[in-house]
Amino acid sequence: MSVATSAVATKPLRKRFNAGALPWIGPAIAVIVLMVLYPAYTMIKTSFMNIDETGTSHGFTGLSNYRTLFHNPNLVPVLERTLIWTVSVVFFTVIISLPVAQVLHAKFPGRRLVRYALIVPWAASVVMTSTSWLWILNGYYGVLNRIMLSLGLIKDQVQFLGSPTQSFAWLILVAVFVSVPFTTYVILAGLTTVGEDIMEASTVDGASGWQRYKHITFPLLRPALLISMVINLINVFNSFPIIWVMTTGGPGYSTDTTTTLAYKITFRSADIGQSASMATINFAIILVFIALFLKVSRWKEND
Repeated sequence: MSVATSAVATKPLRKRFNAGALPWIGPAIAVIVLMVLYPAYTMIKTSFMNIDETGTSHGFTGLSNYRTLFHNPNLVPVLERTLIWTVSVVFFTVIISLPVAQVLHAKFPGRRLVRYALIVPWAASVVMTSTSWLWILNGYYGVLNRIMLSLGLIKDQVQFLGSPTQSFAWLILVAVFVSVPFTTYVILAGLTTVGEDIMEASTVDGASGWQRYKHITFPLLRPALLISMVINLINVFNSFPIIWVMTTGGPGYSTDTTTTLAYKITFRSADIGQSASMATINFAIILVFIALFLKVSRWKEND
C-alpha cells in the first residue's frame, strides 16, 4: 500500500519536472532571443522614439519617423531597385548554379580540385572580393580595360562604373559571382540524394537524359533549391559590402538599396529614428518575401 501511495505521489513530480527536449533546444532558443528577437524589439521601439545625434532619447514620437521616411524622395526608387536587385541576383544565381552543380556531380579527372577552387569566391571576404572587382573595373588602369584594349575590342578606356545603369549591372554580376559557389554546393548536396538505381531504372525504361532530369532529378532537387533560394533571398536583400565598397550607393543614391540607404540615413544624416524606421520596414519586407516564397513553393508539401 505504501509503495502504491509512493508511486502515485511521485508521478505528478515526474510530470512536473519532465522538460522533454527543452535542455537541448534551450541554448538555441536563448541565442535566438538575445541575438534576434531582442535587437528586433529594440529596433522597432527606436523607430517610434525621438533620438538625437548623441543617442539620447527624448521620448515617444509616434509615427513621426515613418512620416519623415515616407517623404524621403529617394525611398520609392530605392525600394524598386532593391526588388530588382534581389530578384535578379537570386534568379541568375540559381540558373547558373544548376548546370555547374550537374557538371561537378559528374565524374571527371580533377573534379576534387575544381570543387575546391569553386568555393574560394564564397569563402573569401566579401569586402576583399568587392575590392578586387573594383580594381578590375577601374576605368584607367583596370585589368578588364587592358584585356579589351589588347584584344582590340575597344578603342578607348571604358568607365564601367561611370553611370548608374552600368554600375548597378556590375553590382548584380559581382553578387551572382559571390553567391554561385554556396548555391552550387547546396544543389550538389541535393544531387547526391538522387539514387543511381532510380536513374538506371529510368534508362532501362527508355527515358532520355532530358526526361530523366525533368521528371526525376529536378523534382528531387526541390528541397535543396528551396533552401538555397531562401538563404540567398535573405543574404542578397541584406547585402551591404558589395554595394558600399564598389559604389557607396552612388552616384548620389542611384545604386542604393534599402540596406545602404538605412546606413546613409544613420551616419550621414544622423537621423537614428528614421534609420530605425527604414530597418523596421526592411525587416517586414524580408518576412513578407519569405512568406510569399514559401507559399508559392508549397513548403508544406515537402513535410
